[in-house]
Amino acid sequence: MADAFVTTVVGSMPKPAWLQEQLPLNAEGKQVHGKGASWNFEGELLRQAQDDAVRLAIHDQELAGIDIVSDGEQRRSSYLTYITQRLDGVDYETLGKKWTRNRRRLADVGRCVGPVRRSAPFLVDDLKFTLAQARASVKVTLPGPMTVVDTILDEHYGDEETFAMAVAAALNAEARALDALGPLVIQFDEPVFSRYPEKVEAWGITALDRCLQGLEARTAVHVCYSYPMPGVPRPIQNSYPTILAALESSMVDELSLEFEASRLDSSLLRLCPSKTVMFGCIDNGTESIETPQSIADKLLAAAEHLPAEQIQAAPDCGLVPLPLSVARAKLTTLVAGARLARRRIDGGTNNA
Repeated sequence: MADAFVTTVVGSMPKPAWLQEQLPLNAEGKQVHGKGASWNFEGELLRQAQDDAVRLAIHDQELAGIDIVSDGEQRRSSYLTYITQRLDGVDYETLGKKWTRNRRRLADVGRCVGPVRRSAPFLVDDLKFTLAQARASVKVTLPGPMTVVDTILDEHYGDEETFAMAVAAALNAEARALDALGPLVIQFDEPVFSRYPEKVEAWGITALDRCLQGLEARTAVHVCYSYPMPGVPRPIQNSYPTILAALESSMVDELSLEFEASRLDSSLLRLCPSKTVMFGCIDNGTESIETPQSIADKLLAAAEHLPAEQIQAAPDCGLVPLPLSVARAKLTTLVAGARLARRRIDGGTNNA
C-alpha cells in the first residue's frame, strides 16, 4: 500500500540572485509569457551556474525531507517558454500581443507561424543531470497543450483544438524520450484548465490524454489559478467541479490541485475518487509561513473525502514567486505537517 501524505513539489523553486536578475512575474515583455528575465552569466559559465542552481534546488528539497523532487526549473526563465521556444513552427523573435488566461492579462507572446513539431529533445539532458544528482524520486514537468495554446498567438492553424492536438503530439514525443530515462512522475502543467472549464470538457482532456500515450512513468496534471502577480487580478472561478469530473475520466494518474490560496473545499475530492491528488496546502502568494498543525489539519480534512494513501502534500503551485529563504521554510513546514498528519492517521485519530 502507498504511504499516506507523501510530500512533493509542483515544479519551480526560486532562482538564486547570483543566477538571474530578480524581476516581478508581470514585468513588461518578460517573464511568464515573454522572453524571461536575463541571466547573470553567458555561455559555458551560464551552463555551470545552472548546474549548480539545480544541485542547490535538489539539496534544498531533500534537506527539507521532500519525497518527490524536481530540478526546481532552474534552467528556465519561464516554465513554459523554455519548452515552446524549442518547438518548430513557433516564433519568439517577433512577439505578438494576446489576451491570456480568459482575459486576465494582455501579454507579449510567441507566434505560431507554421506546423508545430518537435525536431530535437527539450529536457532529456536536463533530466539526466537531475537523476544523477538526486537521492529522492524525481518528477519532470512540461507545459500542457491547452496552456501552450492559450499562451501563443496562432497565425497558422485557425482552430484551437487542431493547434492543441499538434502541440500534444510534440509534447508526447518529448515525454516518451523522458520516460525512457526513468523518472517517477511526468507532469503536465495546465493552469488554464481553471479558466476554461468548457474547453476542458470539449477538447482539453482529449489533448491531455494524447500527451500521455505510451508512457510508463506515473503521469500528473497540475491545475491552479496561475501565479499571483502584483497588480494583476487573480479571480477564483467556480470551475473545479467541472474540471475534476472531466479529469476523473482521463488517463492521468495524479492531479495537482490548489486548495490553500483558493480556499476551495476539500469535499471536491469526491469528484475524482480514482486519482492520486497532490493537495495544495502551501500558498505561493504570501511570505507568511504556514504551521505544521494547519497543514496537518488540512490534509486530514482532505482524507475525509479520499483515502490518505491517495493524498500527497504539496504547494498550491510552483514556489518561484517567493524569496528563496521563504520557499525553504515553507517546504520544511510542509514536511513537518505531513508527518504530523501521518502520525495522527497511524494513531487512529482520523476515520479516513
